Amino acid sequence: MLHDGDGKAASHGLDCAPLALHKPPTVIMRLSRYFLTTLKETPAEAKIVSHRLMLRAGMVRQASAGIYSWLPLGFRVLRNIENIVHEEMAAAGAQAVLMPTLQLADLWRESGRYDAYGPEMLRISDRHDRDMLYGPTNEEQITQIMRDDIRSYRDLPRNLYHIQWKFRDEIRPRFGVMRGREFLMKDGYSFDLDFEAAKRSYNIMFVAYLRTYARMGLKAIPMQADSGPIGGDLSHEFVILADTGESAVYADKRLFDMDPHADDVDFEGDLEPIFKKWTSLYAATDEKHDPTVCSVEGENLVEARGIEVGHIFYFGTKYSEPLGCAVTMPDGEKRLIHGGSYGIGVSRLVGAIIEASHDDAGIVWPDAVAPFNVALINLKSGDEVCDAVANDLYAKLSDAGVQVLHDDRDERAGVKFADMDLIGLPWQLTVGPRGVKAGTVELKRRAGGDKEELSIDSALSRILDFDS
Repeated sequence: MLHDGDGKAASHGLDCAPLALHKPPTVIMRLSRYFLTTLKETPAEAKIVSHRLMLRAGMVRQASAGIYSWLPLGFRVLRNIENIVHEEMAAAGAQAVLMPTLQLADLWRESGRYDAYGPEMLRISDRHDRDMLYGPTNEEQITQIMRDDIRSYRDLPRNLYHIQWKFRDEIRPRFGVMRGREFLMKDGYSFDLDFEAAKRSYNIMFVAYLRTYARMGLKAIPMQADSGPIGGDLSHEFVILADTGESAVYADKRLFDMDPHADDVDFEGDLEPIFKKWTSLYAATDEKHDPTVCSVEGENLVEARGIEVGHIFYFGTKYSEPLGCAVTMPDGEKRLIHGGSYGIGVSRLVGAIIEASHDDAGIVWPDAVAPFNVALINLKSGDEVCDAVANDLYAKLSDAGVQVLHDDRDERAGVKFADMDLIGLPWQLTVGPRGVKAGTVELKRRAGGDKEELSIDSALSRILDFDS
């Protein structure tokens, strides 16, 4: 069973949870053995909050300009985001595939994009002097797959996606994973007989995206946007507000009070009313903003900076026509397939979430994407009583399926608290000499910083009740 954003089970017509192998196993980690190096000072190259905190929290390390190694803590967040995307795509009826990172240039020459794409494309040759490229996107590749495998109108609709590394040779990569050259992306593609069917597929992804971001603790607003090099005449960016956003955005403030999980969603039904509800209120990126048609005024218009975390397009026959991707209709007529493209910046989301959720002490992870649920802090490692209590909590939380990072290091309390605030796990459970004598521990909720002295059983119950 899948789960809706409120944690309630929802089958969505599926018999089992999809792609369970993407879920990290329940792991209890001792920090004394965990590969985590935090930094007190901010590296000089880090100009925005997410880049600073990802480096300081030991999530990534730069390999070269715009290219990063993902270290254990950051990789766990990346996998949690990826897993949410897989679950929501499966719930919406999309099927996962995996396409190669390297593509033949001839395929892009067929579509006309090989020369038009520009210097952002990394062009290479193999040992046989065949021109190839490191894929910045996969419209050509997926259209070739459909062209070679789909014959009849009965084979449509289809909605395929993958999560794969991409490369775009940015002239000036900056802001860490927010604008790197190599990045992990979910790109999906729908294939339909005509515009009306393609619009239904577009609506499905529109709603699925709203639900995907909400599960991550984000308020992502769909905004009118340009299609860019992918093309098409129906396009929405999903944008979250952040002071370091790359572009100005304009939106009716009522959009920020809307809940993507407020509507009962049937992905087999008509989603146009939900689409219209969200798009009837004004929201546009700076490229599409037109003050002459914007009817929202004064304090009702939110003017802010935004970070794009997803982009969806309808592009009709833009790729099926040059690549000859058609199906046979009942009367024998050949009809070109109508396509749509749907992207989510998976690695970009790690930085975007931090931009939207942090404080002066460090990251504040939303529960669904946090690398661990609980920071278990033993203030006096080596003390027989403290060790016994901490190990007992460690075991009970593990048995309950809670992901715990146990700080068992021989460090000062101040160092432990600072590191745990920096990496931002949702709960901090502190075991100290004075508390254990009284049978209590300290429980802190990272978001908001509320602290309570509770009995050990009460603290466990609080965490387990929330996690369930």
